[in-house]
Amino acid sequence: MRAAATSRDWAALRERLGAIPDGQERTWLLGAVADVEGIERWIPAVIEAEPESTLALLVSGARRVSWAWEARSALRAMHVSRDQFKTFHERLRVAEDELYEVAEREPDWVAPWYFLQMAGRGLQVGQEAARLRFEAAVSRCPGHLGAHEQQLQQVCAKWSGSQEEMHGFARTSMLKSPEGSPLGELVALAHLEHWLDLDGGEDRAYIRRPDVVAELHEAADRSVRHPAYERPRDWIPTFNTFAMAFSLAGEKKAAAEFFNALEGRVTNFPWQYISNDATKAFGKWRDKAGS
Repeated sequence: MRAAATSRDWAALRERLGAIPDGQERTWLLGAVADVEGIERWIPAVIEAEPESTLALLVSGARRVSWAWEARSALRAMHVSRDQFKTFHERLRVAEDELYEVAEREPDWVAPWYFLQMAGRGLQVGQEAARLRFEAAVSRCPGHLGAHEQQLQQVCAKWSGSQEEMHGFARTSMLKSPEGSPLGELVALAHLEHWLDLDGGEDRAYIRRPDVVAELHEAADRSVRHPAYERPRDWIPTFNTFAMAFSLAGEKKAAAEFFNALEGRVTNFPWQYISNDATKAFGKWRDKAGS
């Protein structure tokens, strides 16, 4: 699908996306397609030629969200220029218009609400509006990992939330989900976000605290290590998250378990929290784990 998007082959992209029912897998695939540079240049012509195509509008809205975050960059707000913010917000507003139209046309689809979560955080719609977007997503797909990950980011301290709210949301979501659900990853993500917010020295001490290590193992046991767990199509980012969390926690055996399962499949997130070169960071910690 990424190849079809790169070559402007809308017919192939429409056929492949259209064959997948709306849900977590389609959202994940749309997220991958939305990262393809250049879609924003040719998808408007498709929408004009096929005004009834809700899928084309969804692809456009998803791409504009990704394109907006590209303009902003992953830097903290203090390092983002005024012009970057201007472009960021302009692109997000167009994305919101398109995604709301998709949601109106297809009220049962979760995908527009997932991308509206991402857009809303960038536009700083506020915690209440963000929560409503999250609830709209999970009411359509209760176990949607991506929607939960977006809400976790929303309640982080760096997005006007707090450490307590973030950990509370992660743990509550995990415990409310059935055993074997991938939502246990949220607990690991919350600890990584907390670790990231601390100064050097404090961060290492935090992630290696006995209670934090115990919570990481509990999260893995209730989710990806549980007999009921079945790997979804987007399992690789989850395993990278646990590999990094256990690595930083000094749990080499647990980290090695995830590195071995990944067989070299590395994702930028969350390794980008350690280095701009995610592959290098992955390799370094994999070697430390002895896997």
